[in-house]
Amino acid sequence: MIPKYLPIFNDRKYKHIILSSGRAGTKSSFAAIRGDYQLISPEKGSVVVLRKHHNKLRKTVYKEMLRGINRLQIPKNRFDITVSPMEIRYKRTGNTMYFAGSDGIDDTKGIIDEDRPIKLVILDELTEFFEDGEGADEIQNIEATFVRGNTGGFQMLYLYNPPKNPNAPINKWCREMEKRPDVLHIHVDYRDVPAEWLGPDLIASAEALKAADERQYRWVWLGIPVGVDEVIYYMFSDRHRKKPAEDQKYPIIGIGVDYGQQNATTFQAFGLDDYKHRLDGLAEYYHSGRDTGKQRSPSEYAKDFIGLCTALDQLYTPGPSTHCTFYVFIDPSAQGLKEEIKRLLPGVPFNVIMRDAKNDVKLGISRVQKLLTYDMISLSPLQENAIDEFGTYEYDKKSIERGKEEPVKMDDHAMDAIRYLVMGMWKHLKHWLPEAEDERE
Repeated sequence: MIPKYLPIFNDRKYKHIILSSGRAGTKSSFAAIRGDYQLISPEKGSVVVLRKHHNKLRKTVYKEMLRGINRLQIPKNRFDITVSPMEIRYKRTGNTMYFAGSDGIDDTKGIIDEDRPIKLVILDELTEFFEDGEGADEIQNIEATFVRGNTGGFQMLYLYNPPKNPNAPINKWCREMEKRPDVLHIHVDYRDVPAEWLGPDLIASAEALKAADERQYRWVWLGIPVGVDEVIYYMFSDRHRKKPAEDQKYPIIGIGVDYGQQNATTFQAFGLDDYKHRLDGLAEYYHSGRDTGKQRSPSEYAKDFIGLCTALDQLYTPGPSTHCTFYVFIDPSAQGLKEEIKRLLPGVPFNVIMRDAKNDVKLGISRVQKLLTYDMISLSPLQENAIDEFGTYEYDKKSIERGKEEPVKMDDHAMDAIRYLVMGMWKHLKHWLPEAEDERE
Protein backbone atom coordinates (compact mmCIF):
# COMPACT_ATOMS: atom_id res chain seq x y z
CA MET A 1 0.00 0.00 0.00
CA ILE A 2 1.14 3.58 -0.53
CA PRO A 3 3.11 5.31 2.27
CA LYS A 4 0.24 7.70 3.12
CA TYR A 5 -1.93 4.76 4.17
CA LEU A 6 0.64 2.91 6.30
CA PRO A 7 0.04 4.87 9.56
CA ILE A 8 -3.69 4.06 9.58
CA PHE A 9 -3.54 0.35 8.82
CA ASN A 10 -3.41 -0.76 12.46
CA ASP A 11 -4.87 2.42 13.92
CA ARG A 12 -8.14 1.76 15.77
CA LYS A 13 -8.54 5.03 17.64
CA TYR A 14 -10.53 6.60 14.80
CA LYS A 15 -14.05 5.28 14.39
CA HIS A 16 -14.51 6.88 10.98
CA ILE A 17 -11.81 6.94 8.29
CA ILE A 18 -12.58 8.84 5.09
CA LEU A 19 -10.38 8.15 2.06
CA SER A 20 -10.85 10.49 -0.88
CA SER A 21 -8.74 10.83 -3.99
CA GLY A 22 -8.54 11.62 -7.64
CA ARG A 23 -8.34 8.82 -10.16
CA ALA A 24 -5.84 5.99 -9.46
CA GLY A 25 -5.45 6.87 -5.78
CA THR A 26 -5.43 3.14 -4.76
CA LYS A 27 -8.19 3.60 -2.14
CA SER A 28 -9.85 0.33 -3.15
CA SER A 29 -6.57 -1.57 -2.93
CA PHE A 30 -6.04 -0.35 0.63
CA ALA A 31 -9.63 -1.19 1.60
CA ALA A 32 -9.25 -4.72 0.22
CA ILE A 33 -6.04 -5.41 2.12
CA ARG A 34 -7.47 -3.88 5.30
CA GLY A 35 -10.72 -5.87 4.96
CA ASP A 36 -9.01 -9.18 4.19
CA TYR A 37 -6.55 -8.66 7.03
CA GLN A 38 -9.50 -8.28 9.39
CA LEU A 39 -10.70 -11.74 8.35
CA ILE A 40 -7.43 -13.46 9.19
CA SER A 41 -7.04 -11.59 12.49
CA PRO A 42 -7.26 -13.90 15.52
CA GLU A 43 -9.91 -11.69 17.13
CA LYS A 44 -13.54 -12.41 16.42
CA GLY A 45 -14.74 -9.82 13.98
CA SER A 46 -16.39 -9.84 10.58
CA VAL A 47 -16.56 -7.28 7.76
CA VAL A 48 -19.38 -5.73 5.75
CA VAL A 49 -18.71 -4.20 2.33
CA LEU A 50 -21.45 -1.97 0.95
CA ARG A 51 -22.27 -0.22 -2.26
CA LYS A 52 -25.48 1.64 -2.85
CA HIS A 53 -26.68 -0.79 -5.54
CA HIS A 54 -26.57 -4.62 -5.46
CA ASN A 55 -25.87 -4.97 -9.17
CA LYS A 56 -22.47 -3.28 -8.86
CA LEU A 57 -21.03 -5.52 -6.16
CA ARG A 58 -19.62 -8.51 -7.99
CA LYS A 59 -17.58 -6.66 -10.64
CA THR A 60 -16.22 -4.07 -8.22
CA VAL A 61 -15.72 -4.57 -4.47
CA TYR A 62 -16.10 -8.38 -4.49
CA LYS A 63 -13.49 -8.66 -7.23
CA GLU A 64 -11.22 -6.21 -5.40
CA MET A 65 -11.39 -8.20 -2.16
CA LEU A 66 -10.28 -11.33 -4.02
CA ARG A 67 -7.34 -9.35 -5.41
CA GLY A 68 -6.52 -8.34 -1.85
CA ILE A 69 -6.15 -12.00 -0.86
CA ASN A 70 -3.63 -12.43 -3.67
CA ARG A 71 -1.74 -9.31 -2.54
CA LEU A 72 -1.50 -10.75 0.97
CA GLN A 73 -0.18 -13.97 -0.62
CA ILE A 74 -2.65 -16.15 1.25
CA PRO A 75 -3.80 -19.33 -0.56
CA LYS A 76 -7.44 -19.01 -1.53
CA ASN A 77 -8.14 -22.56 -0.35
CA ARG A 78 -7.99 -21.20 3.19
CA PHE A 79 -11.24 -19.36 2.50
CA ASP A 80 -14.79 -20.37 1.69
CA ILE A 81 -15.56 -18.05 -1.23
CA THR A 82 -19.15 -18.01 -2.48
CA VAL A 83 -21.17 -15.88 -4.89
CA SER A 84 -24.67 -16.78 -3.73
CA PRO A 85 -24.62 -15.60 -1.03
CA MET A 86 -21.73 -13.28 -1.83
CA GLU A 87 -19.38 -13.98 1.09
CA ILE A 88 -15.72 -14.65 1.88
CA ARG A 89 -15.13 -16.70 5.06
CA TYR A 90 -11.73 -17.43 6.57
CA LYS A 91 -11.89 -21.07 7.61
CA ARG A 92 -9.50 -20.88 10.57
CA THR A 93 -11.29 -18.07 12.41
CA GLY A 94 -14.77 -18.15 10.92
CA ASN A 95 -14.58 -14.40 10.36
CA THR A 96 -16.71 -13.54 7.34
CA MET A 97 -16.90 -10.72 4.82
CA TYR A 98 -20.43 -9.91 3.72
CA PHE A 99 -21.32 -7.95 0.61
CA ALA A 100 -24.57 -6.02 0.23
CA GLY A 101 -26.26 -3.16 -1.53
CA SER A 102 -28.25 -0.51 0.27
CA ASP A 103 -31.05 -0.16 -2.28
CA GLY A 104 -33.73 -0.38 0.42
CA ILE A 105 -34.09 0.02 4.13
CA ASP A 106 -34.13 -3.75 4.77
CA ASP A 107 -31.07 -4.65 2.68
CA THR A 108 -28.55 -4.43 5.52
CA LYS A 109 -30.66 -5.46 8.51
CA GLY A 110 -30.12 -9.17 7.98
CA ILE A 111 -26.32 -8.98 8.14
CA ILE A 112 -25.88 -9.33 11.88
CA ASP A 113 -23.26 -11.81 13.04
CA GLU A 114 -24.23 -12.74 16.61
CA ASP A 115 -21.09 -14.81 17.20
CA ARG A 116 -18.63 -12.47 15.54
CA PRO A 117 -19.59 -8.78 15.72
CA ILE A 118 -18.98 -6.59 12.71
CA LYS A 119 -15.67 -4.85 13.27
CA LEU A 120 -15.31 -3.08 9.93
CA VAL A 121 -17.83 -1.55 7.53
CA ILE A 122 -16.51 -0.43 4.14
CA LEU A 123 -18.67 1.92 2.07
CA ASP A 124 -17.37 2.08 -1.50
CA GLU A 125 -18.32 4.80 -4.01
CA LEU A 126 -19.84 6.80 -1.20
CA THR A 127 -21.10 9.48 -3.60
CA GLU A 128 -23.84 7.08 -4.72
CA PHE A 129 -25.30 7.12 -1.20
CA PHE A 130 -25.80 10.87 -1.55
CA GLU A 131 -26.89 10.98 -5.19
CA ASP A 132 -29.23 7.96 -5.13
CA GLY A 133 -29.95 7.60 -1.42
CA GLU A 134 -30.51 9.59 1.74
CA GLY A 135 -26.91 10.62 2.32
CA ALA A 136 -25.89 11.31 5.91
CA ASP A 137 -29.12 9.86 7.34
CA GLU A 138 -28.58 6.59 5.50
CA ILE A 139 -24.97 6.39 6.68
CA GLN A 140 -26.03 6.95 10.28
CA ASN A 141 -28.57 4.14 9.98
CA ILE A 142 -25.91 1.82 8.59
CA GLU A 143 -23.61 2.66 11.50
CA ALA A 144 -26.39 2.05 14.03
CA THR A 145 -27.11 -1.34 12.44
CA PHE A 146 -23.58 -2.70 12.65
CA VAL A 147 -22.05 -1.07 15.70
CA ARG A 148 -24.22 -3.12 18.06
CA GLY A 149 -22.46 -5.91 19.91
CA ASN A 150 -19.10 -4.14 19.85
CA THR A 151 -17.14 -3.21 22.95
CA GLY A 152 -14.42 -1.42 21.01
CA GLY A 153 -12.48 -1.40 17.75
CA PHE A 154 -15.46 -0.83 15.44
CA GLN A 155 -14.60 1.23 12.32
CA MET A 156 -16.31 2.68 9.27
CA LEU A 157 -14.19 3.16 6.13
CA TYR A 158 -15.52 5.49 3.42
CA LEU A 159 -14.16 5.68 -0.14
CA TYR A 160 -15.05 8.34 -2.70
CA ASN A 161 -13.83 10.66 -5.43
CA PRO A 162 -15.02 14.20 -4.62
CA PRO A 163 -17.59 15.69 -7.02
CA LYS A 164 -16.54 18.81 -8.90
CA ASN A 165 -19.05 21.00 -7.08
CA PRO A 166 -17.82 22.09 -3.60
CA ASN A 167 -21.50 22.38 -2.64
CA ALA A 168 -22.23 18.74 -3.44
CA PRO A 169 -23.84 17.10 -0.39
CA ILE A 170 -21.01 14.61 0.09
CA ASN A 171 -18.41 17.39 0.11
CA LYS A 172 -20.42 19.25 2.76
CA TRP A 173 -20.78 16.01 4.76
CA CYS A 174 -17.03 15.44 4.67
CA ARG A 175 -16.29 18.97 5.90
CA GLU A 176 -18.69 18.46 8.81
CA MET A 177 -17.21 15.04 9.64
CA GLU A 178 -13.71 16.50 9.76
CA LYS A 179 -14.73 18.55 12.81
CA ARG A 180 -15.26 15.38 14.88
CA PRO A 181 -12.44 13.98 17.03
CA ASP A 182 -13.26 10.38 16.00
CA VAL A 183 -12.84 11.11 12.27
CA LEU A 184 -9.72 11.00 10.12
CA HIS A 185 -9.78 12.19 6.50
CA ILE A 186 -6.91 11.35 4.15
CA HIS A 187 -6.83 12.67 0.59
CA VAL A 188 -4.38 11.32 -1.99
CA ASP A 189 -3.85 11.45 -5.72
CA TYR A 190 -1.93 9.45 -8.30
CA ARG A 191 1.27 11.35 -7.50
CA ASP A 192 1.30 9.64 -4.09
CA VAL A 193 1.48 6.24 -5.81
CA PRO A 194 4.82 4.75 -6.96
CA ALA A 195 5.13 5.32 -10.71
CA GLU A 196 5.97 1.66 -11.37
CA TRP A 197 2.60 0.64 -9.90
CA LEU A 198 0.71 2.91 -12.28
CA GLY A 199 2.67 2.38 -15.48
CA PRO A 200 3.71 4.98 -18.06
CA ASP A 201 0.44 4.85 -20.03
CA LEU A 202 -1.69 5.93 -17.08
CA ILE A 203 0.69 8.73 -16.15
CA ALA A 204 0.72 9.86 -19.78
CA SER A 205 -3.08 10.00 -19.71
CA ALA A 206 -3.01 12.29 -16.70
CA GLU A 207 -0.46 14.54 -18.34
CA ALA A 208 -2.47 14.61 -21.57
CA LEU A 209 -5.52 15.91 -19.73
CA LYS A 210 -3.37 18.42 -17.86
CA ALA A 211 -2.17 19.80 -21.20
CA ALA A 212 -5.67 19.83 -22.71
CA ASP A 213 -7.65 21.19 -19.74
CA GLU A 214 -5.77 21.80 -16.50
CA ARG A 215 -8.91 22.62 -14.56
CA GLN A 216 -10.48 19.27 -15.50
CA TYR A 217 -7.18 17.56 -14.67
CA ARG A 218 -7.23 19.02 -11.16
CA TRP A 219 -10.66 17.53 -10.59
CA VAL A 220 -10.31 14.15 -12.35
CA TRP A 221 -6.75 13.28 -11.37
CA LEU A 222 -6.11 15.34 -8.24
CA GLY A 223 -9.62 15.01 -6.81
CA ILE A 224 -10.01 18.73 -6.11
CA PRO A 225 -13.57 20.16 -6.17
CA VAL A 226 -12.72 22.94 -8.62
CA GLY A 227 -16.25 24.32 -8.90
CA VAL A 228 -18.84 24.11 -11.66
CA ASP A 229 -19.02 26.52 -14.57
CA GLU A 230 -22.48 27.73 -15.42
CA VAL A 231 -21.64 27.15 -19.10
CA ILE A 232 -21.61 23.38 -19.39
CA TYR A 233 -19.40 23.05 -22.45
CA TYR A 234 -16.94 25.79 -21.54
CA MET A 235 -14.24 23.93 -23.46
CA PHE A 236 -16.06 24.39 -26.80
CA SER A 237 -14.18 26.82 -29.03
CA ASP A 238 -13.35 27.69 -32.61
CA ARG A 239 -11.07 24.66 -32.85
CA HIS A 240 -14.18 22.46 -32.74
CA ARG A 241 -15.70 24.08 -35.85
CA LYS A 242 -14.47 22.25 -38.93
CA LYS A 243 -15.88 21.71 -42.38
CA PRO A 244 -15.58 18.06 -43.49
CA ALA A 245 -13.07 17.45 -46.27
CA GLU A 246 -14.76 17.32 -49.68
CA ASP A 247 -13.33 13.89 -50.46
CA GLN A 248 -14.01 12.40 -47.03
CA LYS A 249 -16.10 9.22 -46.94
CA TYR A 250 -18.04 7.89 -43.97
CA PRO A 251 -19.24 4.28 -44.05
CA ILE A 252 -20.92 4.95 -40.68
CA ILE A 253 -22.95 8.07 -39.92
CA GLY A 254 -24.60 8.63 -36.57
CA ILE A 255 -27.68 10.80 -36.10
CA GLY A 256 -29.08 12.04 -32.80
CA VAL A 257 -32.78 12.89 -32.89
CA ASP A 258 -34.57 15.17 -30.43
CA TYR A 259 -38.29 15.46 -31.06
CA GLY A 260 -40.84 18.08 -30.09
CA GLN A 261 -44.36 18.98 -31.10
CA GLN A 262 -44.48 22.62 -30.03
CA ASN A 263 -40.73 22.59 -29.32
CA ALA A 264 -38.06 22.10 -31.94
CA THR A 265 -37.25 18.82 -33.65
CA THR A 266 -33.66 18.36 -34.72
CA PHE A 267 -31.50 15.73 -36.43
CA GLN A 268 -27.76 16.12 -35.73
CA ALA A 269 -25.56 14.08 -38.08
CA PHE A 270 -21.94 13.07 -37.51
CA GLY A 271 -19.55 10.88 -39.48
CA LEU A 272 -17.44 8.31 -37.66
CA ASP A 273 -13.81 8.71 -38.71
CA ASP A 274 -12.03 5.47 -37.79
CA TYR A 275 -8.70 6.76 -39.06
CA LYS A 276 -8.56 10.02 -37.11
CA HIS A 277 -10.56 8.64 -34.17
CA ARG A 278 -13.23 11.30 -34.07
CA LEU A 279 -16.81 12.31 -34.79
CA ASP A 280 -17.06 14.83 -37.61
CA GLY A 281 -20.14 17.05 -37.71
CA LEU A 282 -21.83 16.85 -41.12
CA ALA A 283 -25.27 18.44 -41.11
CA GLU A 284 -28.27 19.42 -39.07
CA TYR A 285 -32.01 19.50 -39.58
CA TYR A 286 -33.88 21.89 -37.28
CA HIS A 287 -37.53 22.95 -37.23
CA SER A 288 -39.42 24.69 -34.45
CA GLY A 289 -43.19 24.76 -34.70
CA ARG A 290 -43.36 27.48 -32.07
CA ASP A 291 -40.84 29.74 -33.79
CA THR A 292 -42.12 29.25 -37.33
CA GLY A 293 -45.81 29.10 -36.49
CA LYS A 294 -46.09 25.93 -38.58
CA GLN A 295 -46.47 22.53 -36.95
CA ARG A 296 -45.24 19.40 -38.68
CA SER A 297 -46.61 15.91 -38.20
CA PRO A 298 -44.47 12.84 -37.46
CA SER A 299 -44.97 11.69 -41.05
CA GLU A 300 -43.62 15.01 -42.37
CA TYR A 301 -40.62 14.83 -40.07
CA ALA A 302 -40.03 11.24 -41.22
CA LYS A 303 -39.92 12.37 -44.87
CA ASP A 304 -37.47 15.13 -43.95
CA PHE A 305 -35.33 12.60 -42.08
CA ILE A 306 -35.15 10.30 -45.10
CA GLY A 307 -34.31 13.32 -47.24
CA LEU A 308 -31.41 14.21 -44.97
CA CYS A 309 -30.08 10.63 -45.02
CA THR A 310 -30.38 10.49 -48.81
CA ALA A 311 -28.35 13.69 -49.19
CA LEU A 312 -25.68 12.48 -46.77
CA ASP A 313 -25.49 9.09 -48.48
CA GLN A 314 -24.87 10.79 -51.82
CA LEU A 315 -22.15 13.01 -50.37
CA TYR A 316 -20.29 10.55 -48.16
CA THR A 317 -20.97 7.05 -49.54
CA PRO A 318 -17.75 5.00 -49.41
CA GLY A 319 -17.99 3.75 -53.00
CA PRO A 320 -20.09 3.63 -56.20
CA SER A 321 -21.73 0.30 -55.35
CA THR A 322 -21.98 0.80 -51.57
CA HIS A 323 -23.98 2.99 -49.22
CA CYS A 324 -23.63 4.56 -45.80
CA THR A 325 -25.01 2.88 -42.71
CA PHE A 326 -26.93 5.22 -40.42
CA TYR A 327 -27.07 4.61 -36.69
CA VAL A 328 -29.95 6.65 -35.33
CA PHE A 329 -30.50 7.36 -31.62
CA ILE A 330 -33.93 8.78 -31.19
CA ASP A 331 -35.66 10.60 -28.36
CA PRO A 332 -37.48 7.89 -26.32
CA SER A 333 -40.66 10.01 -26.37
CA ALA A 334 -40.73 10.05 -30.18
CA GLN A 335 -42.19 6.58 -30.81
CA GLY A 336 -44.62 7.95 -33.38
CA LEU A 337 -41.80 9.47 -35.40
CA LYS A 338 -39.81 6.27 -35.08
CA GLU A 339 -42.66 4.24 -36.55
CA GLU A 340 -43.13 6.71 -39.40
CA ILE A 341 -39.43 6.46 -40.28
CA LYS A 342 -39.62 2.66 -40.22
CA ARG A 343 -42.56 2.80 -42.62
CA LEU A 344 -40.40 4.62 -45.20
CA LEU A 345 -37.27 2.48 -44.89
CA PRO A 346 -38.19 -0.31 -47.36
CA GLY A 347 -37.80 2.14 -50.24
CA VAL A 348 -34.29 3.42 -49.45
CA PRO A 349 -30.95 1.96 -50.65
CA PHE A 350 -29.02 2.66 -47.46
CA ASN A 351 -29.19 0.87 -44.11
CA VAL A 352 -30.80 2.59 -41.10
CA ILE A 353 -30.45 1.12 -37.60
CA MET A 354 -32.60 2.83 -34.99
CA ARG A 355 -32.22 2.71 -31.23
CA ASP A 356 -34.04 4.44 -28.38
CA ALA A 357 -31.66 7.01 -26.91
CA LYS A 358 -30.21 6.60 -23.42
CA ASN A 359 -31.32 9.65 -21.51
CA ASP A 360 -28.76 9.76 -18.69
CA VAL A 361 -28.16 13.51 -18.67
CA LYS A 362 -25.24 13.65 -16.24
CA LEU A 363 -23.29 10.80 -17.84
CA GLY A 364 -24.08 12.04 -21.34
CA ILE A 365 -22.79 15.53 -20.56
CA SER A 366 -19.62 14.07 -19.07
CA ARG A 367 -18.97 12.05 -22.23
CA VAL A 368 -19.55 14.97 -24.57
CA GLN A 369 -17.15 17.03 -22.43
CA LYS A 370 -14.49 14.33 -22.81
CA LEU A 371 -14.82 14.34 -26.60
CA LEU A 372 -14.52 18.13 -26.66
CA THR A 373 -11.52 18.12 -24.32
CA TYR A 374 -9.61 15.64 -26.46
CA ASP A 375 -10.74 17.16 -29.80
CA MET A 376 -12.62 14.00 -30.72
CA ILE A 377 -15.68 15.84 -31.97
CA SER A 378 -16.16 18.73 -34.37
CA LEU A 379 -19.14 20.62 -35.78
CA SER A 380 -19.78 21.62 -39.35
CA PRO A 381 -20.63 25.26 -40.10
CA LEU A 382 -23.95 23.80 -41.30
CA GLN A 383 -24.83 22.91 -37.70
CA GLU A 384 -25.72 26.49 -36.83
CA ASN A 385 -28.18 25.78 -34.04
CA ALA A 386 -25.88 23.26 -32.38
CA ILE A 387 -22.99 25.75 -32.46
CA ASP A 388 -25.19 28.42 -30.88
CA GLU A 389 -26.37 26.05 -28.15
CA PHE A 390 -22.85 24.91 -27.27
CA GLY A 391 -22.12 28.51 -26.31
CA THR A 392 -25.27 29.04 -24.22
CA TYR A 393 -26.09 25.64 -22.69
CA GLU A 394 -25.70 26.13 -18.96
CA TYR A 395 -26.55 24.85 -15.51
CA ASP A 396 -29.24 26.50 -13.44
CA LYS A 397 -27.43 28.74 -10.93
CA LYS A 398 -29.65 27.75 -8.03
CA SER A 399 -29.06 24.05 -8.72
CA ILE A 400 -25.29 24.62 -8.48
CA GLU A 401 -25.78 26.27 -5.10
CA ARG A 402 -27.78 23.24 -3.98
CA GLY A 403 -24.99 20.93 -5.11
CA LYS A 404 -27.17 19.35 -7.82
CA GLU A 405 -26.17 20.49 -11.31
CA GLU A 406 -29.27 20.64 -13.52
CA PRO A 407 -29.17 22.11 -17.03
CA VAL A 408 -31.55 24.92 -17.87
CA LYS A 409 -34.28 23.41 -20.03
CA MET A 410 -34.27 26.07 -22.70
CA ASP A 411 -32.77 26.10 -26.22
CA ASP A 412 -31.22 22.69 -25.61
CA HIS A 413 -32.66 20.54 -28.41
CA ALA A 414 -29.41 20.17 -30.36
CA MET A 415 -27.58 19.49 -27.10
CA ASP A 416 -30.00 16.68 -26.30
CA ALA A 417 -29.66 15.21 -29.78
CA ILE A 418 -25.85 15.26 -29.66
CA ARG A 419 -25.88 13.74 -26.17
CA TYR A 420 -28.13 10.94 -27.44
CA LEU A 421 -25.72 10.29 -30.30
CA VAL A 422 -22.60 10.23 -28.10
CA MET A 423 -24.24 7.89 -25.60
CA GLY A 424 -25.35 5.57 -28.38
CA MET A 425 -21.97 5.45 -30.12
CA TRP A 426 -19.87 5.34 -26.96
CA LYS A 427 -18.80 1.75 -27.51
CA HIS A 428 -16.99 2.93 -30.66
CA LEU A 429 -15.61 6.12 -29.13
CA LYS A 430 -14.40 5.08 -25.69
CA HIS A 431 -11.50 3.00 -26.98
CA TRP A 432 -10.02 6.10 -28.63
CA LEU A 433 -9.74 8.01 -25.38
CA PRO A 434 -6.46 8.06 -23.46
CA GLU A 435 -5.80 5.30 -20.94
CA ALA A 436 -8.09 5.45 -17.87
CA GLU A 437 -10.51 7.88 -19.57
CA ASP A 438 -12.53 5.25 -21.46
CA GLU A 439 -14.70 4.13 -18.49
CA ARG A 440 -13.77 0.48 -18.87
CA GLU A 441 -12.44 0.28 -15.31
